Amino acid sequence: MCGRFNVTSDPLQAVFMDLLDQNYPGPKNFNVAPTSNAWMIHGKLDASMPYTTVEARWWLTPNWAKEISTKYSMFNARAESLEKSPAFRMPFRRKRCVVPVSGFYEWQRVDDWKQPHYIKPEESNALMLAGLWDEWHNPEEDQVLTSFTIVTCEAADPIKFLHHRQPVMLGTDYVVTWLNHDADTDVLHSLVRLRLPHSLEIVPVSNYVGNSRNNGARCIEPVGNSHQIEPLT
Repeated sequence: MCGRFNVTSDPLQAVFMDLLDQNYPGPKNFNVAPTSNAWMIHGKLDASMPYTTVEARWWLTPNWAKEISTKYSMFNARAESLEKSPAFRMPFRRKRCVVPVSGFYEWQRVDDWKQPHYIKPEESNALMLAGLWDEWHNPEEDQVLTSFTIVTCEAADPIKFLHHRQPVMLGTDYVVTWLNHDADTDVLHSLVRLRLPHSLEIVPVSNYVGNSRNNGARCIEPVGNSHQIEPLT
């Protein structure tokens, strides 16, 4: 699962320069929660600049929806059912994106409470999470909502003590394929599987991050010993 993440200009600056030749456009946000806005990158049919970035709402609203709603959990999309879901089928085929993040949070159940952990690359890399996006047009007003969801898969064994699901993480080469409008469906399915492109560090942090209104570096301050996970490709 991916229900909270962190975005800071470093290391995202390098991602935006490499893919878009521009600075990271957003502010720091140490505690991005569903229905908040974040910057995602998607492909476009322009050979001179094949990618663009958009600030979008993290909770996908399908283009055919009657209204903006949080009735159904649309902030994550299960990799196994992307082509079975009416909401995700067309975005999977034509509207794929990546969501660059500095790291994400997950909670470990310990007896009757939950211990938050911050999961981040061991080195100063960004995590490139596979996503889907869509545009919803308000039929009554001149309003267009761009939104996205993060694709999840079965969690790697070293992460399962936190949750049985994890976001799909893409390596650099796979990002290019994922954003390619003409990518073969079978190839796309092969990308949304269990993969850890970087060595990861899992850091226990305080319950401060549990309140989505809290922000700042305190969200990622360690409260215990961290441990490392080796890449899995």
